[in-house]
Amino acid sequence: MNTISLGIIGGAGYTGGELLRILLHHPNAHISFIHSTSNAGKPVASVHTDVLGDTDLHFTNDIRTDVDILFLCLGHGEAKKFLAANPIPPSVRIIDLSQDFRYADSAEWLYGLPELHRDRIVAARAGSVNIANPGCFATCIQLGLLPLAKAGLLSEEVHCTGVTGSTGAGQALSQTSHFSWRSGNISVYKAFEHQHLREIQASLRALQPSFDETANIYFVPMRGSFTRGILASTYLKCAESLDSVRSLYREYYAQHPFVHLTESSPDVKQVVNTNKCVISLEQHGAMLHIVSVIDNLLKGASGQAVQNMNVLFDLPETAGLGLKGIAL
Repeated sequence: MNTISLGIIGGAGYTGGELLRILLHHPNAHISFIHSTSNAGKPVASVHTDVLGDTDLHFTNDIRTDVDILFLCLGHGEAKKFLAANPIPPSVRIIDLSQDFRYADSAEWLYGLPELHRDRIVAARAGSVNIANPGCFATCIQLGLLPLAKAGLLSEEVHCTGVTGSTGAGQALSQTSHFSWRSGNISVYKAFEHQHLREIQASLRALQPSFDETANIYFVPMRGSFTRGILASTYLKCAESLDSVRSLYREYYAQHPFVHLTESSPDVKQVVNTNKCVISLEQHGAMLHIVSVIDNLLKGASGQAVQNMNVLFDLPETAGLGLKGIAL
């Protein structure tokens, strides 16, 4: 059984902590170091208190390159700065969880949505291509639309509302992330101009070129009064029958282990603490209504990063990701 040595850069934040929890119990992973400038020298369990008894690792300010893969769990804009200041040998693969390289799609970087680009990730095993992990809203919305795009069924207008938990804002405090403001509250932010729209549009146009600059995704994101999870409610015109559309989705996701269709209305607790995406489809007159739900820290971030690692290193795609949902 192959053992993959790895390092986590920016290991004290939400996504770094989620990676740690998964990789400590991954059958093929060995965590060589966890980097944190602000916590160097401290036990990892002093920050991520739930791993007490699971690891004796300490945060370090040293950066090692004698590993197979580095996970970058840094803020947006910081990954590029880190790599500029710390050249990494081509033999070390990188999975970046920020948005810094999501639009590169070059000889060095590949957009890592496995349900869209798994074949390209497999083909990259022999090279030195790095993976740009998709955004959380982008993952949830794309998984709800990819089968339609592949079949050329996207209409010129797609309308979507998405609600995310407070962990989607990261660990740094702001007025809208304080408990006293967030609890029992809901608000709209970045309406029609959320940064994830760019990657959603790029993926959909790759599958359906006719969904070009004249087409629009109208996306209204919201902050929810819960800690983790995303629910995206999307609707568009579709002339196909509901049975036909459901068949398209079943066929598209037949070989993708983390996406599941349901005929019931999905809820966030079905997927929190898992790497799953659950999707429902309903028809209302000429409109197709799609609901997709994910855990923003797992399928929307760290779980998907491990999924990408598994594919990149020819491991079972589900390795380390048989996680237990909270249900109640």
